[in-house]
Amino acid sequence: MRKDSRLSRVLHVLIHMGASNEPLSSSQIGAMLATNPAVVRRLMASLSKAGFITTIPGRGGGWVLAHSLENITMLDIHQVFGDGSLFTLGLTDEHTDCAIEKSINRELGAVLDEAQQLILQRMKTLKLSQLAEWQ
Repeated sequence: MRKDSRLSRVLHVLIHMGASNEPLSSSQIGAMLATNPAVVRRLMASLSKAGFITTIPGRGGGWVLAHSLENITMLDIHQVFGDGSLFTLGLTDEHTDCAIEKSINRELGAVLDEAQQLILQRMKTLKLSQLAEWQ
């Protein structure tokens, strides 16, 4: 199963946007992420719809933050892309009548749920401005 790296990629872009005095174009962001500007536009459209960024049209325009990094949490951005599982680990459902499989799924599911809740709680307290303190 492929890892979903949208969160880390978007966080990267948002920190750059917070440090920039100029709008960033889809081409600039695409070069930063080594991806096509069309992919960037899809990512940015989700952030724009959620109200975290906006566009400045025309020559010299591009994407800009709609809020300061201090007012955005990692959880805010995670939620833009869905509340799917944070883990690529999965439970099996091939032998639904097997007592061992049921036991493993129950306990592994509980561990994964607990770990996910801890991660989400931490994301809720982590502001993007804290991520920008790399200098």
